[in-house]
Amino acid sequence: MGLWRLRLLPCALLALVAAGASGIPPHEDAARVARYVVHACDWGALATLSAQEPLRGRPFSNVFSLSDGPAGPRGSGVPYFYLTPLEVSVRDLQVNAYASLTVSLAQTPYCKKKGYDPQNPLCAHIIFSGTVDKVNDTETDFAKLALFSRHPEMESWPRDHNWFFAKFNITNIWVLDYFGGLKTVTPEEYYNVTP
Repeated sequence: MGLWRLRLLPCALLALVAAGASGIPPHEDAARVARYVVHACDWGALATLSAQEPLRGRPFSNVFSLSDGPAGPRGSGVPYFYLTPLEVSVRDLQVNAYASLTVSLAQTPYCKKKGYDPQNPLCAHIIFSGTVDKVNDTETDFAKLALFSRHPEMESWPRDHNWFFAKFNITNIWVLDYFGGLKTVTPEEYYNVTP
């Protein structure tokens, strides 16, 4: 299949094709499941504490495109974002950088193919908590490659919006991929596992 044809496939589908659509790791291996899900997902729900009236101090959730690396068998595990200070959630993050991020296989063909409702734990989702911070100069090139390869439209977004690359600095990870409740994965386990 030519490269031009691959670009026509949705990015999440490319990740699943590369990893094998049924290649989700076994639920006993929660760190690998977390890495698999974050790489398969193109977006997530980012929750902040609102700094805006009339919601000041209350939870606020918003959808953001993300990528942990180009489509392929594995990613870096780091969720990267392309953000603008004009975005309401970014204004919240400027006051308080702490946030949570949820990604779910419900956005891929996996759960629908299996007949899983998005709330079914077998339709795995991962909840991260931590901070959202601008990437440093050494990470900018990789963040740009990760995001623009999976979200090519981003390159054409208005230049006067002061876009910048950011990443989710993970401090806590919860995996829900099976019945019986959440599993906790440490950032060390998450980053050290081979996806």
